[in-house]
Amino acid sequence: MDNIKYVLEKIKKFRDERDWMQFHDPKNMAISITIEAAELLEHFQWKTKEEVQAYIKENREEISDEIADIAMYLFELADNLGVDLIQAMDKKLKKNEMKYPIEKAKSKHIKYNRL
Repeated sequence: MDNIKYVLEKIKKFRDERDWMQFHDPKNMAISITIEAAELLEHFQWKTKEEVQAYIKENREEISDEIADIAMYLFELADNLGVDLIQAMDKKLKKNEMKYPIEKAKSKHIKYNRL
């Protein structure tokens, strides 16, 4: 079993042992992803680039926990919706390659419609 399937099975086991599937509809899962992303953002809010680097060194585990929360909700949401997350990411990367061709986008942070 590959790592993603293994982790997904652990997520589902944790959820199902607590009878939480009833709460894990798409709307609530999307809200939860957003909330966890905001919690991740709080770690960096109001800090300079230098302060962020120091903060990361001292708070790596807390930041890692927030990233894990986001990933777990995302993996479960994709599974609940029947979305193959790896396939979806691969497809999206191909779309992004078309939107952001190397010759136009390299070293730029401009949105594709302004390149």
